[in-house]
Amino acid sequence: AGLEAGSGVADSGGIKATGNYPGRARHGDEMRMDFEKVISLVPGAHRVNIHAFYAEPGKKRVDRDAMELSHFQNWVDWAKSQKIALDFNPTYFAHPKAADGFTLSSADEGVRKFWVKHGIASRKIAAAMGKAQGGVCVNNHWVPDGLKDLPGDRWSPRARLAKSYDEIFAAKISDEKLCLDAVEPKLFGIGSEEYVAGSMEFYSSYALSRKKLLCLDMGHFHPTEGIADKISALLTFHDGLLLHTSRPIRWDSDHVVLFDDPTRAVFHEVGAGQAWDRVKIALDYFDASINRIAAYVIGIRATRKAILYSLLTPHRELAQLQKEGKGAQRLALMERLKVMPFGEAWEECC
Repeated sequence: AGLEAGSGVADSGGIKATGNYPGRARHGDEMRMDFEKVISLVPGAHRVNIHAFYAEPGKKRVDRDAMELSHFQNWVDWAKSQKIALDFNPTYFAHPKAADGFTLSSADEGVRKFWVKHGIASRKIAAAMGKAQGGVCVNNHWVPDGLKDLPGDRWSPRARLAKSYDEIFAAKISDEKLCLDAVEPKLFGIGSEEYVAGSMEFYSSYALSRKKLLCLDMGHFHPTEGIADKISALLTFHDGLLLHTSRPIRWDSDHVVLFDDPTRAVFHEVGAGQAWDRVKIALDYFDASINRIAAYVIGIRATRKAILYSLLTPHRELAQLQKEGKGAQRLALMERLKVMPFGEAWEECC
């Protein structure tokens, strides 16, 4: 449940980390030490994405509707010392007011307003982080709202969810250009198998109509459904996307990322469309059954391998062969690429 003292229902939100590998960070300093070790093992530029429940308000408990930048000053100072940037996430789960499975779409007006205030606070914090680091801070909104079994009313929660987001984004913050808001859909979660208010259709429509960034998490769809084909379709209409690399296995959405076919396919599409400047790339996975440092490093390296693999792919040549109707030649080139010495290029870069 993050770093909060006396936090609420830790497993609320339809997500669950299984395992108890020794070495879990007990406080913010240990988390930052973990990150420093990870950074030392993965060359290149980095950003660290933190959740609101990583706040460090000291001895006094501060609820999520009252959070401000001062509660994350340790993170801001640390990021500056490491010469890295921060991104942010409001935490709409692991809290007593999320225990029934509803937050921004709650029928309880008091609960809904509480989470609206948290969303507004997150935007103010993200804008302040952006100012401190001299560049944009992505602020990604994901809510767990949904039902385990058949709903009697699918309409009202979605109407309330849209209303809540409109209220969040209408609130004044210090600099809109420094807070880049994203909204993230999910098909189902543990305890919300039948209905999730924030579906793909809901968020795609909301992001397009409100000019927000749509987030695609590789683990938030049907167990065998990939997101690669969605990228060109969505970027035909959306200005940009936030991509979360993850690895779904059956009903779990967040295994450690590997350099596998789905991950390669995602970045193949980004490269094919020359859309690197239109996507933001982040990681979203966890596995408490293995060494956490290793989990970080494996997933980061796997994602970067997939990016490099796409950068080395002759996308223009493949597109030209398709345009000329040379299907056999296109397939032959695709097959040849599989045995090209990618490993040597990777070792040179990393």
